[in-house]
Amino acid sequence: MMRFARVAKPGGFVEAEARGARWLADHPEAKRAYPYWSPFRSELAGGFGQLCAYGAMYEPVGTVDHFVSRNEDRAKSYDWDNYRFASQWINSSKQSLRSGEVLDPFDVDDAWFEILLPSLQLVATDAVPEAERERVEQMLIRLHLRDDERILRQRREWYRMYQDHELTLAGLRKKAPLIARAVDRHERAHAGRRA
Repeated sequence: MMRFARVAKPGGFVEAEARGARWLADHPEAKRAYPYWSPFRSELAGGFGQLCAYGAMYEPVGTVDHFVSRNEDRAKSYDWDNYRFASQWINSSKQSLRSGEVLDPFDVDDAWFEILLPSLQLVATDAVPEAERERVEQMLIRLHLRDDERILRQRREWYRMYQDHELTLAGLRKKAPLIARAVDRHERAHAGRRA
């Protein structure tokens, strides 16, 4: 994970909010809300730089994640500030979690997580405040961010593309910034040893 800036609400979303509020009032027993947010997925994705809010890698077909799930608080179904851009499989993994069990990508510190080379595992750093450590560790496991094969496969491919010169370090920073940071750390460490 890494820190993301809040995404400005698109002007046209006001109508989606109004339609959503009417829909919620007309369907008080419905388990799922009508997806009036869907036409705004591109704006949300753009605000996240096309990166999954949790995996922090390029996501070409992500979904709108309700940070506070509709099951937890259906009144937030059409709240733009409640939306995060996420990979579908990570969003699905998050569905059973309450918002207090997950770190908000708008609130994490960039120094809290790092990718290890060569394993490409995502780990929490010593910068994570003591009060957040248990939640961080549980989230890494429950969202499959640490070392699940699905996410490792993605990380391996981005790293391979960089190693095979198919992608520059600047390109890696755009598509997989946590891997780029790991490469930077690795190269600085090895440059210091050679000096």
